[in-house]
Amino acid sequence: MPADLVQLVTSIAQRARAASLVLATTPSARKDAALLRLAELIPASAETLLAANQKDLAEARANQLPSHQLDRLTLTHARLDHLAESVRQVAALTDPVGTVLEEWTRPNGILIRKRRVPIGVIGIIYEARPNVTIDCAILCLKSGNAAILRGGKEIFHTNTAFAALITQALAETGLPAEAVQLIPTTDRAALNTLLKLDTLVHCIIPRGGESLIRFVAQNSTIPVIKHYTGVCFVYADQDADPAIAEAILINAKTQRPGVCNAAEQLLIHAGAAPTLLPRIAASLLAKDVQLRVDPAAAAILADASPAIAHTAATEADYTAEFLDLIMAVRIVPDLETAIATINRDSSGHTEAIITQNEASARRFQDAVDSAVVTWNASTRFNDGFEFGFGAEIGISTDRLHARGPMGLNELCTYKYVIDGSGQVRA
Repeated sequence: MPADLVQLVTSIAQRARAASLVLATTPSARKDAALLRLAELIPASAETLLAANQKDLAEARANQLPSHQLDRLTLTHARLDHLAESVRQVAALTDPVGTVLEEWTRPNGILIRKRRVPIGVIGIIYEARPNVTIDCAILCLKSGNAAILRGGKEIFHTNTAFAALITQALAETGLPAEAVQLIPTTDRAALNTLLKLDTLVHCIIPRGGESLIRFVAQNSTIPVIKHYTGVCFVYADQDADPAIAEAILINAKTQRPGVCNAAEQLLIHAGAAPTLLPRIAASLLAKDVQLRVDPAAAAILADASPAIAHTAATEADYTAEFLDLIMAVRIVPDLETAIATINRDSSGHTEAIITQNEASARRFQDAVDSAVVTWNASTRFNDGFEFGFGAEIGISTDRLHARGPMGLNELCTYKYVIDGSGQVRA
């Protein structure tokens, strides 16, 4: 590994650690001032950002990236406005740092407080997601953490342009420029170096495809918060309202099919399937969704008038994250089978039940072992912005420390603070 590259990444981490110690005690007002300045700079710099993004898109098309990745790469004026609004929303949120989670007094008179504090230095590894540069920077800054960003080569020009704006906002408001740093190379060796700096970096969050996330998890000596895939299920119960089911399926599958909270799998209760499946299938087909179905669903669709186009599903389809206009469909005999199927075949990301029966909905929400479980709502709501977090640094399917969309609170740990009056231990 080139010595100069190791030195570069190590220097970035050292400066991030120094910045994190400053941020840990920086007043909320100063952090918010930097955020609000960034919110101004994003729309004001739209032409520069869009020009940088066009360079990335041109290279992506030349490299024949698939459509769902091109969609993730693309910036528009509307998406920039959305990013600026995310920054403003994060600035308006309550600063989690210093919050007392618990406190109690022991019989000897010492007062113990459990206080929320920043994690420290957070490394974010990501691919074709330009919004991640902003989302992660602002959440780390608000929660008092320094951030090291390592984006993919397919979005390098856009990330560099965003990073320059973040540095400008920090400098103009008197915060350390090293609070947010972009690794200025896409060389894999830089990533390998970063993943071993466990004395300087306290947490790694990868965002991208399964291969990237597995590489990070397998090669990091730093704790990793992650999700591998988004194999998200929708279960249409026997008491599902057909109009609600249709609307949710269209949204969950087609609004943005290339994202991790898009629905990939559809289960339908056998009692509702003869009437419900043809309606839902026709609506999905009208949106160019390819249906891969089990034999029971195939028989229902073949009997529909007119017959609805479909293909036979393979076993691999039932656990697939398609990230495309494809959906696997199965018929299940009852609610309990739906729950068991999801707990076996999903990735534990987001699942939805569509039903008018509250008892069924509550049983589903209690028994399905996933990070987010919705009732009569799209899987697309598993999102930090939709949760009111302003943005998210990622969605975790892990069980330790954080699960689901990660906002400010999930970017903090805690420490105990003890007040005494001279007590000593016997």
